[in-house]
Amino acid sequence: MTDYLPLPGTPLEELDTPCIVIDLDAAEANIAKLQAAANEMGVDVRPHTKTNKSPYWARKQIAAGAIGVCCAKVGEAEVMVEAGVLEVMIPNQVIGKRKIARLVALARSARIIVAVEASSNVDDLSEAASAAGAELGVIVEINVGMDRCGVDGDGAVELARQIVGAPGLRFDGLMGYEGHTVAERDYETRKTEAEKAMRILTGAADQIRAAGIDVKIVSAAGTGTYNITGRVAGVTELQCGSYIFMDGDYLEVFNDFKPALSVLSTVISRQKQDVAIVDMGLKSISIDRGLAEVISPPGASIIKHSEEHTAVRLSDAASQRLKVGDKVQARPTHGDTTINLHDYYFGVRNGKLEAAIPIPGRGKFR
Repeated sequence: MTDYLPLPGTPLEELDTPCIVIDLDAAEANIAKLQAAANEMGVDVRPHTKTNKSPYWARKQIAAGAIGVCCAKVGEAEVMVEAGVLEVMIPNQVIGKRKIARLVALARSARIIVAVEASSNVDDLSEAASAAGAELGVIVEINVGMDRCGVDGDGAVELARQIVGAPGLRFDGLMGYEGHTVAERDYETRKTEAEKAMRILTGAADQIRAAGIDVKIVSAAGTGTYNITGRVAGVTELQCGSYIFMDGDYLEVFNDFKPALSVLSTVISRQKQDVAIVDMGLKSISIDRGLAEVISPPGASIIKHSEEHTAVRLSDAASQRLKVGDKVQARPTHGDTTINLHDYYFGVRNGKLEAAIPIPGRGKFR
């Protein structure tokens, strides 16, 4: 299959569409800003690649000072390790013999850390790792209020003891994701709820230490709580992901980071004065958090999507001058799920393509 990739230097308006455009200056500034903030707060950065799904960006984050990356699934971790990213945490449960075998295979060539919440999973991981002569780092996931995965704080000590005594496993610490707070629009509420969540997490770490077990890692934070969780005594690292590009939903939370991602489309039909039809649709932009914002041209907004088409409202005389072949640029409300629809980013600087950047982690949800 031919990808028909444009050459570096191609002007933005000549890119084939629909495509994801990344403002490289903005994304690189975001990487630098989070790392500088973490350095100032005295915590490590282990960015979550479930957002960017690309070793290109992971390498930039590590070059800026990140200690490694997080991956949501084994498939994402395989992509990163194959590309030479050798410190990977999966802050998620890996269940079943097939997935555990893949995880252990990675641990023979990279430093792999995985989350657990169940004694039976610890046994399965230990059996596979010891049989393969590998070592897996293990962290216990604590439910800090999101009510998705994780044990309560009191359940962590026994799991930690089990991991310490399990062949092939290395107890590294704890994690807790305050995901129920990261998109809270009100800062004071976000701060109060995030700190409440972190008290659960650091309290569990204290209980484990009181049992005579060292806790090296206390991992937490999403983009929306980076500067709250990062200041909590006892938290050692941040797992933020969305900060790298930002999306429409996170820009409703705060403007600490620059919007870097958009979807570019082309007008293919102009049958009505106040409506344009463009060539992006549900197969190229996600709507799980609402319709995207049109950022160019001004005065335009999205009416609705179908699979391959989007109807765009043109609300003023300037936008109504849009003609077939012109471009429309929109910022999705949710970057992660939009990125997962594409094979490439088109990295643009000063209005011209600098690089077509593969997204090999797309679709790696197993």
